[in-house]
Amino acid sequence: MTDGQPLLRVEGLSVVFDDAAVPAVDGVSWALRPGRVTALVGESGSGKTVSAMAVLGLLPEAAVVDGSIRLGSGGADARSGAAAAGTELVGAPAEAFREVRGAVLSLVSQEPMSAWNPVLTVGDQIAEALRAHRHGPDRPNRREAHTRVLELLLEAGLRDPERVAASYPHQLSGGQLQRALVAMGLSQDPVAIIADEPTTALDVTVQAGILDLLRGLRDERGTAVLLITHDMGVVADLADDVVVMRDGRIVEAALVRELFAAPREEYTRTLLAAVPRLGERGLPVERTPLVEPVETSSAGNQVSTGSASGVGSTNGVGASGAAVLLDDVTVAYGGRHPVLAADGVTLEIGRGEVLGLVGESGSGKSTLGQVVAGLLRPTSGRAVVDGVDLARASRRQRAERRRATGVVFQDPASTLNPRWTVAQSVDEPLRLHSGLDRPAREARVRELLELVRLGPQYGPRYPHELSGGQRQRVAIARAVALGPRVLVADEPTSALDVSVQAHVLDLFGDLQAELGFACLFVSHDLAVVERVADRVAVMREGRIVETGVTARVLGAPEDPYTRALVAAAPVADPDAQAARRADRQAVRV
Repeated sequence: MTDGQPLLRVEGLSVVFDDAAVPAVDGVSWALRPGRVTALVGESGSGKTVSAMAVLGLLPEAAVVDGSIRLGSGGADARSGAAAAGTELVGAPAEAFREVRGAVLSLVSQEPMSAWNPVLTVGDQIAEALRAHRHGPDRPNRREAHTRVLELLLEAGLRDPERVAASYPHQLSGGQLQRALVAMGLSQDPVAIIADEPTTALDVTVQAGILDLLRGLRDERGTAVLLITHDMGVVADLADDVVVMRDGRIVEAALVRELFAAPREEYTRTLLAAVPRLGERGLPVERTPLVEPVETSSAGNQVSTGSASGVGSTNGVGASGAAVLLDDVTVAYGGRHPVLAADGVTLEIGRGEVLGLVGESGSGKSTLGQVVAGLLRPTSGRAVVDGVDLARASRRQRAERRRATGVVFQDPASTLNPRWTVAQSVDEPLRLHSGLDRPAREARVRELLELVRLGPQYGPRYPHELSGGQRQRVAIARAVALGPRVLVADEPTSALDVSVQAHVLDLFGDLQAELGFACLFVSHDLAVVERVADRVAVMREGRIVETGVTARVLGAPEDPYTRALVAAAPVADPDAQAARRADRQAVRV
């Protein structure tokens, strides 16, 4: 695609797992050059991540790798050490990969919640990476390592590095953990970064900051970046070269502007057509919920809009008609110096209504989702789901509410039992709550797998044998298995490529219309929220700053924070993205 000495050249790479009839990667060739971003795109299961793991020598022993992965001279310098130009990585010993990882090639992995050691603080783990790859006088002592960890966390856009460094992974949001992974990836000042879905868990404003960070590394240091993503807006914003993969093979490769302007292959055109675009898709038909919602002004003050059904209360919150009612809910974490994950939140979701909840990572979105799902009790306030106050409910009532509430979590890798097959995971809620016999449950499992576009052939597989997007589809099948009356969807499409995302959103709409469940839809993707939500609530630092009908909030936002979110949402157009970056920089100046 471009001239110049490559830092890394992949030629005829093939990867076969065990006795699989079809290779996961089948004869692909591409190059990674200094000062350029190469994007690998395609549907989940297309071989993108497998190709990257082969480059790093991180595939399981059962994988058979063929072809050539050779380091070139394009990025060789003092950081490369002995593993520099000419090193062949296919079949190389473990010692060679230890020299390559960190100083030459650094990884920012896809699933932040499963990438961290749960018994060590985030700061200790980044410091360990700093010290493990440096020896002699270059190795920092503990104080120097801690100082550098804080600098790296700041560079990655974390505003409270001391707290983040001292936190354990379960104490941080998915977006915060992803940014910390970026900080770890930068710790060795690598020649090249392999970024596997680096913005999947990030809200649009922080995503823009991470992309600016990677762009700065490319432009100022000449760092090469291999970007693996399903987000075509991210590709348009950052990539120089694009390689499109399908079923383990390369379908098309081109410069980014050429690909978006005139894609040659039908598959590429299908991918681009499936990208949701903010303001370009038809909004969902506005339904009238059984209880009129509570509007929130741009100043964050709650204003009762009244109740069409005549149900209301003195605090402006309907009492009986809402499927979900959060009344002045506060959730505090910590002891002596608590952190307010939710601070006096009042929200309603009418029966059959979809409420989109957006905001930066760490704003408290997932916390509210856990409250609605009955997984977390508020420190104060009321959480009423389907007429039951969860804080005061009996054990039997709470069990009934759990049966009637489906949950799609953000990270399927950490929510699916690794010892269970896909069929067992989907069958579990049916076995525990449905009363169906085994043949009926097996038939229902097959139906659910078909609904999420996997098929019954995936039933015998285990989670580690699936891609991130495939695992998320299993999680969605499991969540809707019992036909829930309330569904909490926490970033349900963040791990999905655009074509499967479009299918899942269509499926979600069909299921929601058929079952009529109320839904709290948590997402950082504003275009996805626009497509599915009747109303939108915008959350910042534990508080609701704006809420209203989707068309009004995303089309004509009142709060400055909401306007910043909308302005930062990426679009699948390289020229438009360049213009938006120029506008942002002009505002900063």
